[in-house]
Amino acid sequence: MVKAPSLISLAALAVKRELLLGDDVIPYVYELPADLFDILLTCLPPLALQKLQTKMPFRDGDDCGSPDYCFENGRKRGRYGNFNTVWKKLFKTRWSGFTDQIEPVDWQQRYWEAHVQGCLDEAAELAVLPSFRGLISDINISDTILNYIGYEQQMNHLACDYSKLSYHCQQFGHYARCLRLQNALCVEETCQLLRESKLQSLVLRWIRFEEHVQALCKLLIQNSETLASLEFLHCKLSPSFVEGICRSLCSKRKRIHKIENLSIDISSFIENCPSSVVVELVSFLSSGRSLCSLKLRHCHLDRDFGRMVFSSLLEASSSLSILDLSGNCIGGWLSKYDRSGPLFSLGAGKSLQSLRLLNLRGNNLCKADARDLGSALVHIPNLEILDISDNTIEDDGIRSLIPYFVQASERCNPLVELYLENCELSSRGVSQLLDTLSTLRRPPTSLSIADNNLGSHIAASLGKFFGTSVQVLNIGAIGLGSSGFRVLQDGVTKELKLVNINISKNRGGVETAKFLSKLMPLAPELVEVNAGYNLMPLESLTIICSALKVAKGHLERLDLTGNNWELQPSHVSMLSEFRHNGLPILILPTLLALDVPYDDEP
Repeated sequence: MVKAPSLISLAALAVKRELLLGDDVIPYVYELPADLFDILLTCLPPLALQKLQTKMPFRDGDDCGSPDYCFENGRKRGRYGNFNTVWKKLFKTRWSGFTDQIEPVDWQQRYWEAHVQGCLDEAAELAVLPSFRGLISDINISDTILNYIGYEQQMNHLACDYSKLSYHCQQFGHYARCLRLQNALCVEETCQLLRESKLQSLVLRWIRFEEHVQALCKLLIQNSETLASLEFLHCKLSPSFVEGICRSLCSKRKRIHKIENLSIDISSFIENCPSSVVVELVSFLSSGRSLCSLKLRHCHLDRDFGRMVFSSLLEASSSLSILDLSGNCIGGWLSKYDRSGPLFSLGAGKSLQSLRLLNLRGNNLCKADARDLGSALVHIPNLEILDISDNTIEDDGIRSLIPYFVQASERCNPLVELYLENCELSSRGVSQLLDTLSTLRRPPTSLSIADNNLGSHIAASLGKFFGTSVQVLNIGAIGLGSSGFRVLQDGVTKELKLVNINISKNRGGVETAKFLSKLMPLAPELVEVNAGYNLMPLESLTIICSALKVAKGHLERLDLTGNNWELQPSHVSMLSEFRHNGLPILILPTLLALDVPYDDEP
């Protein structure tokens, strides 16, 4: 028997319809008692909630006129706080899989910003088609999106056309702070649609033609006072492109821009005049007093470009904290610098002085580049994260960097994270590195030496390093084998500070499980372990489960995928007790992977 609706729910439904179709009921809604008012809010769709909040009179001491004022004055949060809670729920319901790194303060703003982005994404899918003719503003928004915000068919007779992109940009565009735009939307019309936006972050994709550049420059001028983050993805940059961007963002009088984060990713520069592009880009970097993050990744850049970027940073006055040049062929970029000259004095290069992250992954660097880098790193006193993975620096290269690692450990801000994956290192060079790091007062707390063919001989040095303050360790695919894991068991004898460890793809067999049974009780802060693809027999599962029962830690995830197991019902019941926040701790091989043994041979 269907339960009859309550009187309150029927009343809320009637009010919702009145709010969507007109304004007559609004004054009476505000007179409702607080408890009924709060119930009503939870029943309203976004369009009705928006209208109610926008037209809400702020007459008593419990209400306020703006979100910022509400949060500044605790006594005046009142009903705005209730609105914000409802907006948060609506956002989480519509975008359940989406998570922000920082919890928004104003959920109404966050909701409509995401809504505008969804509308623009739909419009771009149509506008990019060769058959598209007409105005972007006239593109119809899908029923799916309209239903999310509470649009109903009886609203068709209203003056405003809810189905058009123009309505959504005009009504909600001023909430947009961070947007992504495809090339099809980089036209003059979009600038008009977003004229009320105060963008702080803009991601642009597939910008390749002059018509896109002209419209983009106009959009940048509109937002030059607020824009702080600019990202280009799959774009083609010409000198006029870069020059246009610089002029659009820079103050006409001081030629200084306010960009804090600049990223050019998987893009390319016009080949017939690369030097002109470099000059314009370097000029842009030099005029960025606020620039704190520069990412030029996978852009087909050569060592001459790398050298010019480095020179501009030596002379720039910005406080750059992130420099990412990964995926470019810049081998030899530091070879011509005189490290005893004035450019490398500790008083020069403010951008280098403030640098905290340097990513040179996959830059075609060799052992000579590692030597040059070691000399340059001495003059980057605040570096905390260094990634030189996927470069063939070999043992000689890593040895030339060891003096820097020793010096870095004595600084006020020591090196915290070090990535040396796939650098063609041998056990001899890495043993020397680990033995040195093990003696330092403050060694890196995160280290990755994965994907180097080190063999079981590295296990003794690894055992020593386990006893340091290391918290994150990636030793996946280094060829430990069963004998290596046996040596590691003997090396782990005291309580460890490990939080995350990757020992996958080492062909350790049952010795992998025995090592884990020794490790887990001695690592009370351990949260995540990746032990996949280790050719462990099924008996390993019993060993691991027994260790989990004994260990009283914080383990949330233990990845055992890639091991060829045929689980029995008894195993399922044994595993059911190991859960964290309702989710299983043990991640087991999928049925698809059972018949596909891991092969790490080249």
